[in-house]
Amino acid sequence: MRAATDVGGTFTDLVYYEVDPQTGHSGGVKLAKVDTTPPNFEQGVINSLEKAGISPAALEFFAHGATVVINAITERKGVKTALITTAGFRDVLEIARGNRPDLFNFAFRKPKPFVERHLRAELVERTSFKGEIQQGVQLDELPRMLERFQAEGVRAIAVAFLHSYMNPTNERLVAARIKELWPEVSVLASHAVSREWREYERISTTVLSAYVHPITEKYIELLEAKLATSGFAGKPFIMQSNGGIATAKAAKQNPVTMVESGPASGIFAAAYMGNAIGAQNLIVLDIGGTTAKCTLVEDGEVKVSTEYHIEKDRKNPGYPIQTPVSEIVEIGNGGGSIAWIDGGGKLHVGPHSAGARPGPAAYGRGGVNATTTDANLVLGRIDPASFVGGEREPAWAAVDAAFLPLQSALRMSREEVARGIIRIANANMTRALRLVSINKGYDPRDFALMAFGGGGAMHAVALAEELRVPHVIIPVNSSVFSAWGMLLTDLRRDYLRTKPKPLRDASADLVATFSALEADARADFADDDTPIDQQELTFDYYLDMRYVGQEHTVKVPCFGIAARQPDLAATAQAFHAAHEKRFTYRLDSAIELVNFHLVARMVVPKPALTEKMRTGRNLDAAIKGRRRVDFDDHGVHDATIYDGLLLEPGMEFFGPAVIQEPSVTCVVPPGNRVTIDAFGNYHIHLPCGGEA
Repeated sequence: MRAATDVGGTFTDLVYYEVDPQTGHSGGVKLAKVDTTPPNFEQGVINSLEKAGISPAALEFFAHGATVVINAITERKGVKTALITTAGFRDVLEIARGNRPDLFNFAFRKPKPFVERHLRAELVERTSFKGEIQQGVQLDELPRMLERFQAEGVRAIAVAFLHSYMNPTNERLVAARIKELWPEVSVLASHAVSREWREYERISTTVLSAYVHPITEKYIELLEAKLATSGFAGKPFIMQSNGGIATAKAAKQNPVTMVESGPASGIFAAAYMGNAIGAQNLIVLDIGGTTAKCTLVEDGEVKVSTEYHIEKDRKNPGYPIQTPVSEIVEIGNGGGSIAWIDGGGKLHVGPHSAGARPGPAAYGRGGVNATTTDANLVLGRIDPASFVGGEREPAWAAVDAAFLPLQSALRMSREEVARGIIRIANANMTRALRLVSINKGYDPRDFALMAFGGGGAMHAVALAEELRVPHVIIPVNSSVFSAWGMLLTDLRRDYLRTKPKPLRDASADLVATFSALEADARADFADDDTPIDQQELTFDYYLDMRYVGQEHTVKVPCFGIAARQPDLAATAQAFHAAHEKRFTYRLDSAIELVNFHLVARMVVPKPALTEKMRTGRNLDAAIKGRRRVDFDDHGVHDATIYDGLLLEPGMEFFGPAVIQEPSVTCVVPPGNRVTIDAFGNYHIHLPCGGEA
């Protein structure tokens, strides 16, 4: 049996399937959903297995995604961290960049560094930008430095020297000496985190990885121990932000690679499903209990970048994390997002969430604030009879009490307030969707919107109407889609090296550098104790390039390098085309190669994407009944309620309708056509797109 779990802010999702030992054929995918159990998140994983009746001893493969890293950073629950850097450069972390997004805000304050100034220390050393050791590191001051850190209660140390991405010799000496003098402290050196240039971004990434290192290490070890105690004989794999999985050992070594662990798997699952059904251009939306995440998939490919920031918004430059991450925009809007009124009497939704405990008011666990889930319940979109999969009755008295302060402040009825909450939540998510589409030069009308997560199907059509997207896809297993995506990913490691030089002179360097990166990949996979045949590793080759004189780069494939015969002309042409697509123009200028990027993969077995069984039943057999549903601008209608588990390929109907599964509610306003494809995915065709 193979299984995966995804720990979200509100729910922990489990997806699993059995494999026939004789034929190797995979059975149908099954799922379970339980409450997330902060702060002991690993207990939610065990609870999900118990709910599904699965003994960990029966598992031959287990993958796991968690929000432990991003939560520790955003909630400032990491450990006290120190920084050791090159003499004269300890304030790089505080100087940061001059990228003030709110340019005319005279009260602007830069984000507070994660390491206070008195814990930022310096050692005399110097490596040139060419990687030449101009001065070896002087270690005489290190013992006194560590004594001071110990007295301050430091638990993690980041080591980041100038130009160590080119030559990490001095960093390695310091990291090794620290471990000799103070074995208990966590030590992360920047060359083990990022080998790209840009000092501030590299230092920031190393500091953040060190900041969460002890917490993440403890979390993974607790998960391993609980699984082992329950009979699991293997080792769990951990979902990474680059869309691949890694061994637990690798994940513990550099935990910042888990910063977008859960969302990444859902995005790659969307691309996988899109390729299977012929929908290769997708706007992807994942609405969970706490946040909504979105990205864009073009030609079936997910874009991965190292230009990632946390807490970045229109007023805050945030903190850079220079690690490969799927290009995601994330906002604090989900099913548990709290509605509140500011001092001026304006209604807001999010970013604060009711979380798993106490959860929305309707859960009856002490929640006193109205949430998006409560609003959908009030408007009849969520069926009270099957609330939370039919596991509990809505606490209507608590819902009424939660809405009453909003009603009094706004002088509106409960239904009007609920409608306002949904509109604001949808407006917040629409802005995020524009950031990944219109703001990057893409027309949403050329894409389909694939929505998943607990709230994806609830809001998808309304968002598509706003963006004029003609086609909405709600994939099978949509409520646990991110967990399902972990069963579709391969072991993956990314290797980036900054070595600027003109492309026209790079043939020899291309062969030498990619060969060295391949050797590093093989050594790392072997060190992970991954049971692989060296021939099972596959490689993809990319280059980050720019026109000479430019600041930032465009990533393109490197042609011919697999055969050790780089095709510079084809690579240059790919760059010109990619640059023109991104920036609307190309130049007759020399091209500069900046970064080498190798993606190393080990393919793992995956569940077959099986077609949904057809029994020949007619559409009427899937109708559960009818109820009054508020469709906002479309009015209040008697909607037909369909049992999603009974819908079969080839069926077709029109809204007003609601499709219900135990953990999915798909709202279909009047005039929209619904079809079911061979795999059981729901396709909603909107009249705004010109489709019938």
